[in-house]
Amino acid sequence: MSKQTLVLLYGGRSAEREVSVLSAESVMRAVNYDKFLVKTYFITQAGDFIKTQEFTSAPAADEKLMTNRTVVASQQIKPSDIYEDGAVVFPVLHGPMGEDGSIQGFLEVLKMPYVGTNILSSSVAMDKITTKHVLESAGVPQVAYVTYMEGANLDMTVAQVNAKLTYPVFIKPANMGSSVGISKADNDDELRSAIDLALKYDSRILIEQGVVAREIEVGILGNSHVKTTLPGEVVKDVAFYDYEAKYIDNKITMDIPAKIDEVIMDKMRDYAATAFRAIGGCGLSRCDFFLAEDGHIYLNELNTMPGFTQWSMYPLLWENMGLAYSELIEELVKLAQEMFDKRERHLI
Repeated sequence: MSKQTLVLLYGGRSAEREVSVLSAESVMRAVNYDKFLVKTYFITQAGDFIKTQEFTSAPAADEKLMTNRTVVASQQIKPSDIYEDGAVVFPVLHGPMGEDGSIQGFLEVLKMPYVGTNILSSSVAMDKITTKHVLESAGVPQVAYVTYMEGANLDMTVAQVNAKLTYPVFIKPANMGSSVGISKADNDDELRSAIDLALKYDSRILIEQGVVAREIEVGILGNSHVKTTLPGEVVKDVAFYDYEAKYIDNKITMDIPAKIDEVIMDKMRDYAATAFRAIGGCGLSRCDFFLAEDGHIYLNELNTMPGFTQWSMYPLLWENMGLAYSELIEELVKLAQEMFDKRERHLI
């Protein structure tokens, strides 16, 4: 039986490019090489496409993928050179220029099936403010928030925060994930500084009410038929679950399944499926919730390309449901092909 080509796109131009490399290395080790041939392509910080390794069998334990520090410029290709008839692309890309619909549009122009949500769903979920508006219309509960747009009156925004929210608040770039550019503010001065930091990553800023809550996450898998996992909980050894804690220091542990009431579990799974359908999701996502001390549930974020590192929540959630890492990859490839075929049929 001939093997199917799986194209791993990784790296990228966003501030989350290092997470992408970690995820891609985990995927390349987990693939079932009895069924797949893996070709890898690195997108540099400058946006160049570089042809990297090919794997016909499981790579050695010390095998590393190319990064911006080890890039071989002579291996640069045209972006369209990744095309291969019958191949499926796994865009293991996080953040802007990878998870926001841009790479999805590029792959649709190339007529290549790809893992994950489509153009519109990716762009909606990537933008935290737009996600808020869509989920409000679907009746999914969220924490109170205020927005700030670059060039707007900052004093008026600070006044609005004081009128609508109470400190502490969290300040987030609208189009960034993996906790990049996110800050906690306990007063007006810290709020102003946090907005200034967030503006380095985006021109649209979300300011959310801080809540004392547990962080619970639900995995989503499917196209028209949506499946969800039992929730898992992020147990932190730090006060703020920031980028360093997530990916560098790894100062977290996970409870899978989370130690919460079954009724709450069911509500979260229902909200996750509702949110996924509301954005027109397909393939996969991870839904992140806050479970407040008073028992209220708030949807915090829909992540359309969750981390795939060896300690990432998403693959561990599915492993708990009986779907091993390599089997999860196979299912995602199958869903990618299914959506590609459906898109092609719709072009009548």
